[in-house]
Amino acid sequence: MEEESEEEKQKAEEGEQAEPTEEEAAEIETAETLEKEEEAAEEKVEVEEELPPTEEEVKPPPPKEMEEEIVEERTYTIPLSKAYITPPNKRAPKAMRIIKDFVKRHMKLEAPTEGEEEEEPRKLIVSNTVNERVWRRGIEKPPRKIRVRAAKDKDGNVTVYLAEGD
Repeated sequence: MEEESEEEKQKAEEGEQAEPTEEEAAEIETAETLEKEEEAAEEKVEVEEELPPTEEEVKPPPPKEMEEEIVEERTYTIPLSKAYITPPNKRAPKAMRIIKDFVKRHMKLEAPTEGEEEEEPRKLIVSNTVNERVWRRGIEKPPRKIRVRAAKDKDGNVTVYLAEGD
């Protein structure tokens, strides 16, 4: 060991860096990781002090559906038999278009006339569950009819959900 340390001193004096042994390299790595962990722990302590005192006092926000004020809600059975007139590889997209057109017509979501001006256009949102129900059997065999629940919020936007029980 004494010989190695003397050799390392000579190399250091000459400008060459001495290569650490495997044991020294492992010790250096563990020391570095410990330092990093300590720094991270100190940062966590600082962050925890800034947070509110307990989680029990903070109430979780209500679900998104509950935040929206529903002005009007209706349940419809939409016939999709006309989707079967189109070629087999275009039936499910046609069924989705039929659903959107039906809801626009029945929930009075049509575009404003020329005389009226509106800041934001009203939106029609089809939920993922309705989309999955139409596409469940593939593009060629959409359902012949589907029951949906259309809910209009205070802004005039309409969201289409799958009717409960289906």
